[in-house]
Order: sequence, then structure tokens, then C-alpha cells
Amino acid sequence: MTTHDHGTHDHGASTCSGHSTPASEGRINLLGGDRDDMTTCPVMVGSAVSKKTAEAKGLFRDYEGERYYFCCAGCGPAFDSNPALYAANMA
Repeated sequence: MTTHDHGTHDHGASTCSGHSTPASEGRINLLGGDRDDMTTCPVMVGSAVSKKTAEAKGLFRDYEGERYYFCCAGCGPAFDSNPALYAANMA
């Protein structure tokens, strides 16, 4: 499992799944998509992400012709620091 700095964001429990709380609590539900819309975060391996919601919020990066979607804002900078490493998590 990979790790990244949590100084800029909070995962709640042990993963970004804390972001799935209702929008009424000020958080975005990144799990709101259908089966074809879902993927996982390459940084927080196993964290489910709605592609549509992540795109709308800018939580993605394009690398070597592929698009990678993130479960939270802190995962983008982590991915940027070593995209080959994190892209390999999705292989």
C-alpha cells in the first residue's frame, strides 16, 4: 500500500471514504456514480471514485494517454510527485 502526506487533508477514518458523507455536511459524495462511472483512486488504493464527480471537481490527472481519478484533493499532488508509481497501482 502506498502512503502520502496527510498534512493538507483529512481522511476521517483510515481512507478517503469519509468523503462519502452527504453534501449537506459540506462534503462531496464521490461515490454517486453508476457501475460504469466508478473507478478507484491510484493513490489511496481501493478508495472508490465516481469519474463524473471527480472530473467535475478537477480531481483527475492525465498521464501517458490515460486519465486517473482521485478520491480527494490531496491525492492529485501526491500523484504528481511520482505518476509512474501511482499509475502502476491501476495496472
